[in-house]
Amino acid sequence: MIKASIIGGSGYTGGELLRLLTAHPEVEVVQITSRKHLGEYAYQVHPNMRKQTTLKFTDPEMLEPADVLFLALPHGKAQHQINDWSGKAEYLIDLSADFRLRDPALYEKWYGSPHAAPDWLDKFVYGLPELHREALRSAKYVSGVGCNATATNLALLPLIKADLLDMDKPVICEIKTGSSEGGASENPGSHHPERSGVIRTYAPYGHRHTAEIIQEMGLSQVSLTMTSVDLVRGALATVHGYVKPGTALKDLWQAYRSVVADNPFLRIVKERRGIYRVPEPKILAGSNYADLGFDLDPETGHVIAISAIDNLMKGASGSAVQCMNLMLGFDETLGLEFSGLHPI
Repeated sequence: MIKASIIGGSGYTGGELLRLLTAHPEVEVVQITSRKHLGEYAYQVHPNMRKQTTLKFTDPEMLEPADVLFLALPHGKAQHQINDWSGKAEYLIDLSADFRLRDPALYEKWYGSPHAAPDWLDKFVYGLPELHREALRSAKYVSGVGCNATATNLALLPLIKADLLDMDKPVICEIKTGSSEGGASENPGSHHPERSGVIRTYAPYGHRHTAEIIQEMGLSQVSLTMTSVDLVRGALATVHGYVKPGTALKDLWQAYRSVVADNPFLRIVKERRGIYRVPEPKILAGSNYADLGFDLDPETGHVIAISAIDNLMKGASGSAVQCMNLMLGFDETLGLEFSGLHPI
């Protein structure tokens, strides 16, 4: 049985990790830390875990060695203690943005300060299995993924893998997100009277997850526009680009079917009738699936690629557990089989 610990376990991604790992047949969660909730039972913060675990939050300074260590800390924290954390477990998975970017100059550009441990950046594998499955099988250190970058990268993956996208033309990504993306800490924008019922564009340009799309998709002309909508969980990426001359809708079908066949958590949603004709985040709540859709204007070559995910699952904790499965030689889908709910 693999022993796993979660650092920063009181946040939303830490709670999702606890839920997934507690039910994982090959894992025992031995420690979960939080200074704010020190000594409290985990289920007092994550009430869905009643009768699932009797773990209490402990001080991260009292961390015992484990096989796998998950870091679910706020962005900017893990890099300052990476030498300490790496000594506590053979395998380390960091869910923050600290080790997603391989280039320290790119990190400083997008995050506004120099990286505190630049020599560690090339030791981490970017933790999206659909992009780096084989590298993850031999990895010791894995970075988290940005939820908005994940939705966009998965939408674009079939087009880029099949060499259908015109890389010389701009790619515009409109992403609609739920409130849980802001994390468990209170802020004026997530205060319920201010957040409820909104459709609010909060980052027309310059969102930090853009850097991950540039790095992973090899795009030079890409921009994200972020809009809050009245959801708790979920991210929907609607990506606009142009295909190469001569590309037909049948080529897109072939590209998406090929990628979906190779990836157990990717599904095509492109129906001619019914309610759920295109990807929709609502039905993915709690699941590790990403639903992909697409359409093409054959006269202009304008392609629209759509991806829906649960931002806390495929955009964070679900992908982290999927990475752990690959790192440890388990079946990739182990502990992640939940399909979501309908209706919800």
